[in-house]
Amino acid sequence: MNGFDRITWDPAQMNGQPCIRGMRLTVRRVVEAVSLYPEREELFRNYPELDAEDIRQALAFAAASLEDMAEETPVA
Repeated sequence: MNGFDRITWDPAQMNGQPCIRGMRLTVRRVVEAVSLYPEREELFRNYPELDAEDIRQALAFAAASLEDMAEETPVA
């Protein structure tokens, strides 16, 4: 995945989960924080080490990590 210069992986840190800029803050935690603090001001107050680009890349990385596939379901 290209374009994620703020997303880092280190097998020795956070069990190898993708993190933000080498911090002990996982992409998963950032996405969760966005859902818990929909107001960006409150999110930045609780996570002062983050900036807007960190959040943008975490959300884009999470979206890019999901499969975008539809399956047909049989009609009953």
